Amino acid sequence: MSVRSTVVAMVAAALAALPVASSAAADQGHGATQDAMDTMVQQDDVPGVLGQAQDGGGVWHGTSGVADRATDRPPMPQDKFRIGSLTKPFIATVMLQLEAEDKVDLDAPVEHWLPGTLRGGGQDGHTVTVRQLLGHTSGLYDFTADPGMQRDYFGPRFATHRYDSHEPASLVRTAMAHRRDFEPGTDWGYSNTNYVLAGMVIAKVTGHSYADEIERRIIRPLKLRDTSLPGTSTGIPEPHGRAYSRLSLTGSGAGAVHDVTALDPSLAGASGEMVSSTRDLVRFMRALLGGDVLPARQLAQMKSTVPADGGDRYGLGLTRHRLPCGTTLWGHEGTIQGSHSTAVTTADGSHAAAFNVNADWSAGTADLVEAEYCG
Repeated sequence: MSVRSTVVAMVAAALAALPVASSAAADQGHGATQDAMDTMVQQDDVPGVLGQAQDGGGVWHGTSGVADRATDRPPMPQDKFRIGSLTKPFIATVMLQLEAEDKVDLDAPVEHWLPGTLRGGGQDGHTVTVRQLLGHTSGLYDFTADPGMQRDYFGPRFATHRYDSHEPASLVRTAMAHRRDFEPGTDWGYSNTNYVLAGMVIAKVTGHSYADEIERRIIRPLKLRDTSLPGTSTGIPEPHGRAYSRLSLTGSGAGAVHDVTALDPSLAGASGEMVSSTRDLVRFMRALLGGDVLPARQLAQMKSTVPADGGDRYGLGLTRHRLPCGTTLWGHEGTIQGSHSTAVTTADGSHAAAFNVNADWSAGTADLVEAEYCG
């Protein structure tokens, strides 16, 4: 049996074993999480919060606030939303499956797959590896930090540029106009440029877009019915709430609130274009960390970490976070205009949770995660 066939069989077996118990009302063991969601709405002044957790007791759904400020429609468990950088674990998973199939050498230089792409700003494609892209140890400048990008897409000019389309190569060229942050492999620095390049490598290796490969290898086998890669499509599949931003370059929570639901996500591309739901994110994280999506050797590589920001450690598309109560979680956060999401799980996939805040000015989801796992 091929590696690909083995992975699909593993996924099918995992789905058969997943608990089916679900209750939107049952909150036993999740009361602290609901309280934290309510507190976020009240204290951070965000419109709404949506959450789901799955453990040995089944599935719990939690909501607070509103999904739509104009109609006061509350968040619903089936709502879809933009997941931003939670796209990265999907990209990394595809790349590691390709390595398991002997189609990619993670320690090969990017130049091998994308000749001439890493030029300018002191960059050299011969010295940056695919592994460094996935682990954010390449030193490449983050194209989203470019002052022009910040002004046009994250600040007050957003309304003028929200429907602009972007090619991956153009995003990389924006990054190449800047000096790299450090020598490849000598430090850690989060850069969306890394994953735009990883998406380009996947396309080169397979002859298909990274979106097609995620669909074929992850979305369909895991039956992630709410998950999609919109490309240049500006809408979100129904049902969904609205997404809100104050379009502040300083990150301030003050100022007018803007509805930023519609936008062209090719600005993020492989670094953050996906749409999903709490249900699908929980299912994906449980299957991934439970060993049902990658062979053991590739999952071990994904979980091989280096020090990252805030005391966390980062592997290949996964963050390892240790909570104050001692619980260690694996997962990722994702932010895009108007949306802040997170999906985490214990190391064995037995207790997973996902949250979405339909605003991008909140302090983040750390309090929600701590409430769920530490109570």
